[in-house]
Amino acid sequence: MSQGICCSVDHRCNPSHIWSPAARTAGIPPRIGLHCLRHFFATLLIHKGASVKTVQLTLGHSSPMDTLNTYVGEWPEAHEKTRALVDSALGRVPRMCPPGSSRR
Repeated sequence: MSQGICCSVDHRCNPSHIWSPAARTAGIPPRIGLHCLRHFFATLLIHKGASVKTVQLTLGHSSPMDTLNTYVGEWPEAHEKTRALVDSALGRVPRMCPPGSSRR
């Protein structure tokens, strides 16, 4: 086999011989593997305010687009964030139509 190609014998590519006993000892349910922990780590970063670029670099994605395609639903809604930014800069802006009025 050529060097650098993963195989089941190469423990550098398959850390399950370390993960499985450690997970059992820690009480982590079966079928929760390193890939699940990677997703947990990424969503933790996002929910704590990390940018797309930060998450991309941390996870080793080749582009921010890869990160967005995977985790786009985890970032706060853009319109809510935009509204909060404008409100903090200008103060609360009154609604154009008073409450209770309707357009017909």
